[in-house]
Amino acid sequence: MDPVGAAGPPAPPGPLTHLSLRDSSEARPQSGADGRSLPGTWTRSSPEGAAALREGVRRCLQQQCEQTVRILHAKVAQKSYGNEKRFFCPPPCVYLAGPGWRVKPVQGQAQQAGETGPTVCGYMGLDGASGSAAETQKLNFEEQPDSREFGCAKTLFISDVDKRKHFRLVLRLVLRGGQELGTFHSRLIKVISKPSQKKQSLKNTDLCISSGSKVSLFNRLRSQTVSTRYLSVEDGAFVASARQWAAFTLHLADERCPQGDFPPPEGYVRYGSLVQLVCTLTGTTLPPMIIRKVAKQCALLDVDEPISQLHKCAFQFPGGPPGGAGTYLCLATEKVVRFQASPCPKEANRALLSDNSCWTIIGTESVEFSFSTSLARTREPVTPVPLISTLELSGGGDVATLELHGENFHAGLKVWFGDVEAETMYRNPRSLVCVVPDMAAFGSDWRWLRTPMTVPVSLVRADGLFYASAFSFTYTPEYSVQPAPPGAPEPAADADALLESIHHEFTRTNFHLFIQA
Repeated sequence: MDPVGAAGPPAPPGPLTHLSLRDSSEARPQSGADGRSLPGTWTRSSPEGAAALREGVRRCLQQQCEQTVRILHAKVAQKSYGNEKRFFCPPPCVYLAGPGWRVKPVQGQAQQAGETGPTVCGYMGLDGASGSAAETQKLNFEEQPDSREFGCAKTLFISDVDKRKHFRLVLRLVLRGGQELGTFHSRLIKVISKPSQKKQSLKNTDLCISSGSKVSLFNRLRSQTVSTRYLSVEDGAFVASARQWAAFTLHLADERCPQGDFPPPEGYVRYGSLVQLVCTLTGTTLPPMIIRKVAKQCALLDVDEPISQLHKCAFQFPGGPPGGAGTYLCLATEKVVRFQASPCPKEANRALLSDNSCWTIIGTESVEFSFSTSLARTREPVTPVPLISTLELSGGGDVATLELHGENFHAGLKVWFGDVEAETMYRNPRSLVCVVPDMAAFGSDWRWLRTPMTVPVSLVRADGLFYASAFSFTYTPEYSVQPAPPGAPEPAADADALLESIHHEFTRTNFHLFIQA
């Protein structure tokens, strides 16, 4: 049984693997006093408790005990000046999801009888801040209809005293009883003084919005914070919510393509383009619309410059009667409706809009951390949570290594293929290398497996903390025939046609790596 691999650099000569470790002190796995591997050495967990750990990992995979922390925020933040406070809009949000939050508390944190309410509370602020109550906002999590816990930091801002051009949000989660769960960081946020009113140029790509990127839309009357409404999705319908916002993928659309069949996300979006908004969480889609620049409550019909962060825009539905000003996406209290615009009496290339059909557009980012504390033997924080970005396979056949690229890696991590641990080498905080386990480790019938087998790739910390990932690894069978028992009839001539085609395809393409994210 061979791993399905990708054409890549040839395997280094004589790699130290579970198949070729020499009986010498140099070849044997080495570790420090705390059980962590030393950089550049192959390691495996100690035999003591290996069976119990494997059973625990199998249970995590079967029962899906993961706990997920998702931070959603804007790409840019407007700086406050003097005594004013320009709160981040849309406000940073935190979602806690996954059955692991309800399976059991972390060891030693059993919930007391009669206690109700959330088992975790959060505090959000800016990195580099002192952490005082004035600079940190407490998040009160509340359960959503989809069983996720939701919290929102509505009063965060960055003052003009802070001279940084970029910063990150810091989320600190604490379990009931005071145990520290961990500290989580957002993506990098760019600081701007105010939205640019000049004609945008593609030279300033930091502020331009590209096709396929994530955006948020909100409507605010007369700059009043209390009147802000965010485009969102509830129960499969688009709504204007005063409480929660949603991220949408902004696609360049093509009238010649069927709805939902988008062209490749290339280039930056310009005014006058036909676009489509797709909710990143539910997949709910608005029909194709033409995005227009807004100035003085008018849609500018002849502008084709690139869209910029925090610009005011409008979304026009195609079609309509000849000579009409068109219909636009509009909010009516909490509903999303169509608004019939009026032609501008003074300028033919403009359409008069209502306040409720003018939207502010801003790019968004999200970062997600997944873990499970059900196997942890200590009460250490779960952070830093390792994040895998790509996989790279080297070699093939009996000996193959897989390199994991990402961030927050450390020497206490081991790579697991399903419920099988792989020998792991820590290189640096962005690289782990492991030996792809032999198929024999997954069961006795592996030799006669006739279909590809896919197993999830995950990481386990030295204390048993489990980190799931969005990646998986696929093994492809070699072409072989299982011996028939004496007296059994001969198989049909085409019995192995499918298996043979699989084998030929996998040989021809030189081991393709299937990564399912």
